[in-house]
Amino acid sequence: MNLEERLKILADSAKYDASCSSSGSNRKNNNGIGSTAINGICHSYSSDGRCISLLKILLTNACMYNCEYCINRKSNDIKRAIFTPEEICYITINFYKRNYIEGLFLSSAVIKNPDYTMQLMIETVELLRKKYHFNGYIHAKAIPGASPTLIKKLGSLVDRLSANIELPSEQSIQLLAPSKHEKDVTNIMKQVKKEKSKDFVPAGQSTQMIIGATNESDYDIINKSKELYDNYKLKRVFYSAYIPVNKSPLLPSLTIPPLKREHRLYQADWLMRFYGFKPENLLSQENKNFNLLLDPKITWALNNLCEFPKEINKVDYFELLKIPGIGPKSAKKIISSRQKFKIKYEDLKKIGVVTKRAKYFILCDGKYYFDRENFNKKFIEKNLIAEENKPTYEQMRLFE
Repeated sequence: MNLEERLKILADSAKYDASCSSSGSNRKNNNGIGSTAINGICHSYSSDGRCISLLKILLTNACMYNCEYCINRKSNDIKRAIFTPEEICYITINFYKRNYIEGLFLSSAVIKNPDYTMQLMIETVELLRKKYHFNGYIHAKAIPGASPTLIKKLGSLVDRLSANIELPSEQSIQLLAPSKHEKDVTNIMKQVKKEKSKDFVPAGQSTQMIIGATNESDYDIINKSKELYDNYKLKRVFYSAYIPVNKSPLLPSLTIPPLKREHRLYQADWLMRFYGFKPENLLSQENKNFNLLLDPKITWALNNLCEFPKEINKVDYFELLKIPGIGPKSAKKIISSRQKFKIKYEDLKKIGVVTKRAKYFILCDGKYYFDRENFNKKFIEKNLIAEENKPTYEQMRLFE
């Protein structure tokens, strides 16, 4: 099998790993090629935050494990391939020189055993750094169960390290991937948190959870994410909608991935990381799953309508963040602008406020700009659902 055929197989196999992001590193160019400095790497993100500017491949898709949900499980009859470390270097350098990529995301199935797989990954990255003087961004996926010595070695060579927890609970892992253990993943996270420095995983660590392969609720998932953020200082938790690539009585009978649910979890994750929300603010034991028709912040506002409407010209930064349609940037602009003048409704769009959402929840200089008589959950919810689910595109016409 030639290099091009293997590249097609191993790039395709890597698409299921979502934990790929290139923010947060500032590795300098020391007379080599590539850079992760702000002016040295171009980021291209999809709508859910995934970075698409990296060469994203597996070292191999020949796996010793038989996880029910994984396309690369050992019982599947699929084409298998493996790269040598030199071959990955050859592809990476040539793609970089052609301006196809700005860095590398390297993952792998587990071949022989975790330590053997990690040694191959380390050899690859070490060649890129030391032989080819590649100073660009490299994100590698650590192999759970590998020795701490190998984790430390790989962490000293890459910018970001991810250890994928894969499923939201140990019970689910034992059901669908009984050869794996959550503790093997969290041990890596502990080590990275303890040793993190400008020379060891400078861009931090991330992880990934598959959504919809098991029966955990959204409430269970965001609580798990909060635990991971708090305990291990992760940069990101990535959510990957379960894709039905295998048949098994242990897997749900989905025909399409739950992408809308994945999107709502990303929105909730953003609220927890940047808006000061906690899992218990967004969901509860009585209400365990997000409304797929409305984003979590709108749902929270509707459930707490007694806190609204809020006066734009008076409430503090954190209260502004609770208002649908207002984010950190627009909240800061509001704080800054109102020191100079009293903000009116017509000023909000210029500031960056999404008024089609915010108008139901705000006052501007004491004035309410929606229908005060219909300030109730049912009416506002109906209007927002119609607005949120309205197509945002229009077919261009050749002639007016």
